[in-house]
Amino acid sequence: MSRESLLTDAVEHFARNGIGDASLRAIATAIGTSHRMLIYHFGSREGLLAEVVRTVEQQQRDLLASLDQGTVAEQAEEFWRRVTEAALIYGPLFFELSAHAMQDQPHTEALKADLINVWLPPLTDLCIRAGIAPDQAPAYARLGLAASRGLLFDLLLTGDRTGVDEASALLNRLFALPT
Repeated sequence: MSRESLLTDAVEHFARNGIGDASLRAIATAIGTSHRMLIYHFGSREGLLAEVVRTVEQQQRDLLASLDQGTVAEQAEEFWRRVTEAALIYGPLFFELSAHAMQDQPHTEALKADLINVWLPPLTDLCIRAGIAPDQAPAYARLGLAASRGLLFDLLLTGDRTGVDEASALLNRLFALPT
């Protein structure tokens, strides 16, 4: 199996079953390969999980780029809905591996580059489309990313979907996204 097909299978497996504390051998069995193939392509369980997070993050950026129906506020609401659904599956892994990246652990080197900087250009563009001045849009993009990640963290810890959704809606109103 190719690296890409193994990664696709791993993402689908985790979407169906969650991450849990499955060993590399158990993950390999579940996706129909050997642990040696996973080690060959990803180096370790942590390396595989980092690539899963990178893949899910890319899928979310692709989703953001594909949203073009409705107002900017409606697009933001749809994006938030889909991101929170993914966070319920992948969020604990995302935050765990983010902590690994902060500690400069080797398996997160590629992931570290994808956690913030690749999000800022599309979010800056979204802010500009929403009417935020281009010179202020990068700061709004960074604030929006940080606040959204904080809300996802809140959701994972409290399970308060209603409260978190209300806070996300307030953030959009504070950004004065046109309706």
